[in-house]
Order: sequence, then structure tokens, then C-alpha cells
Amino acid sequence: MLNSRERLTRCFFHQETDRPAVTVWENYPANDPTYEKTRAYVSEHCDRRLTWWCGREVSCVEPLADAQNTIERRYPCMRTVEPHSEDFERIIRILKTPKGELKAIFLRNLKGQPGLAERHFIQSREDAEKFLSLSLPTIEPETDPFFEMDLKIGERGVIICWLGFNPAGFVVELLGSENFALFTRSDRDILHALCERQMKIMLATAKHLLVKKIGPFFSLSGEEYLVPPLHGPGDFKDFNLKYDKPIVDLVHNGGARMYVHSHGSMKKVLKGFVDAGVDVLHPIEAPPMGDITPAEAKKIIRGKICMEGNIQIARFYEATPDEIREETLALIRDVFDDRRGLIVCPTASAFITGAGETCFPQYRTMIDAVRNWRSSDGCYARGNK
Repeated sequence: MLNSRERLTRCFFHQETDRPAVTVWENYPANDPTYEKTRAYVSEHCDRRLTWWCGREVSCVEPLADAQNTIERRYPCMRTVEPHSEDFERIIRILKTPKGELKAIFLRNLKGQPGLAERHFIQSREDAEKFLSLSLPTIEPETDPFFEMDLKIGERGVIICWLGFNPAGFVVELLGSENFALFTRSDRDILHALCERQMKIMLATAKHLLVKKIGPFFSLSGEEYLVPPLHGPGDFKDFNLKYDKPIVDLVHNGGARMYVHSHGSMKKVLKGFVDAGVDVLHPIEAPPMGDITPAEAKKIIRGKICMEGNIQIARFYEATPDEIREETLALIRDVFDDRRGLIVCPTASAFITGAGETCFPQYRTMIDAVRNWRSSDGCYARGNK
């Protein structure tokens, strides 16, 4: 019988496992006691994977916050905060570059919900050239906290080192999705220059971490900005694949593995994730949210990518426990026929404030369905660890 650490490690390294792994993105609405039972059950019974970044533990959704915070950590910024509304405050950042100032505005939610970028640092080609005039930062995070987390979690799971937004995703955050799309037609060369710059930073960071023996699990996010329906396969290849692959190759050459989180319609670009060398991909959503079934995805990723997913998060609030059990078992039948390549997981974090009691039975049922699964006769096996 495998423990959680062994099971997840085998998933990342494309090896057979005793059963599918089962995990949950451990982020819940802030200061919400209704999720306490879910927290406790997940902590006790899931194959846990926690996220570490630049010397600290982060929630699973925090890495998807705005890039403006990242810029402020790397370069001196003039920062002011002013009231905006009952739910938000406005954060204004002025970044000085050798070629002039750049301005960004972010609306931070005061109630623990996601914020909103009101103005991005880059509005024009001139702004992009200002940003490119900045010297490359040296990012060498303190690594002791990683080893402390790793020791603490022990056989209950693994720690994943988040490298940040992938180069293209980071650049989208600098411009905004609409402006990035316009630049792909008018100023494609400057987008490539920005992506190249960010790739160099990430390669240097990854090298530092590998030298410090961080790993063997790394992650990227942000690829979803360059997948359908926002962008087509051509842009995915030119911006995601081109700049992700050197990072993934470096991680692989260091004996480590790469996890990627990306929503979107994956049918036309799933092979691109294979070509990039991604080892675990979350969540590969089925219709109607995505455009590819688990069985179809398995034909493309078999033996190459482990699927983490893909029970739709909304179902935990609207479906019955019996329906969740059937969806979980159907996912296992479609993806785990070779006894490898599946980590059962919701497609996103719990997100409805005050609804923890509503979704707890569904979370518990999904977890139990995986833990009690056995391949011999499709039944549950009590006592499966």
C-alpha cells in the first residue's frame, strides 16, 4: 500500500499506482467557519500537495493573483492606496525605468475575494520599450522554508515549488488580455522580446532552486491566457510552447517534474502541452466548460501527462453525493485503465462564501470514492489508505 507521498510521486513520474490519487486545492473563502469540516476531512484523507514560492507557503489560488505585486517585489515602486468602494481599495503603483515611468492600478478586494486590474503597466509599444529597459532582477529566494514544509508534510503529500506565471502569462498580465491580443497583430515582435526577457528570469530562478536541491516538483500557471477561446493553436505554439519548453527541459534535466494549471478549451492545444513536456496538467475540463472528454484526452496524453481533475467545482454545490460518486467513478473508468495518470480533483477551489456545509458531503463522497476504489471488481475496498 502506497502512502500519499509515494502515490503522488508516481503520478508525476508516470508510474503505476495502487489507486488514483485524490487531492483538493486547499484554498477556501477567507474567515469562513462553514468550511471547517471540509478542511479537516481533506487534511486527514487526501493525498495533499501544497505550494511553496519564494520562501513562503502560498494558497493554491494566490499564484493566480496579479503580476503587479510581482513587479513591486522586484523593483522599487511608488505605491499609494486610496478608497474605492465598500468592497475594494485602489492600489496605485508607479514604476520608474531608465526610459520613463509606468503606472498600474489594482483594485484589491477587502473581503477576501479576487481583485481586478484597473490599469496595466504596459499600454503601448512605448511602454513595452520602457519595461524592457529595466535590468534583469536577481531572484534567489531563501530555501530553508521549503525544506521545513517538506519535512512537516512528510508521507502525507508533496510540496510543489511554483515558479510563477509562465513567460507568456506574465506578459499578458503586464498588458491585459485585450491589449495582448491586439499586440499579436500589430507588435508581435515586442511580445516576443517581453517573453524572452521573462523566460531568462525564470530559467535563472529555476537553476538557483535546483542547485539548492529544491524539488522534485515544480509548477507553472498562466498558460490559460493563450489557449482557446482566447487564442488559437498558432499563438499557443508561438508564445506558450516556445517559452515554456526551455524551462520544462531545465527542470527535467535536473531530475524534477513540472505541474501546470490551465483552464480553457484544450482539444486543439493538448498535444502542445505534451510537446512542452508537462508532467501533470490540471484540470482538462470536459464539456460544457471545456471541449474534450476525459476519454478523448487520455488518448492524447497516455503515458506522458497525468491528468489532475476534472470534477467540475460547481457540482460540489449543486449535485447530490450519489451524483458526485458516479462522476468520480466514471472519470476513473475513462482515465485509469492503465493504472496510471490520474489525480482526482475538483476543477477549482471552493469559492462560495457561507456554503461550506452545502458542499462538504460532496467533497467527502469524492474523496471516499477514490480511496475505496479497487480495480478487481469495480467495488469499494474499505480500509484503502
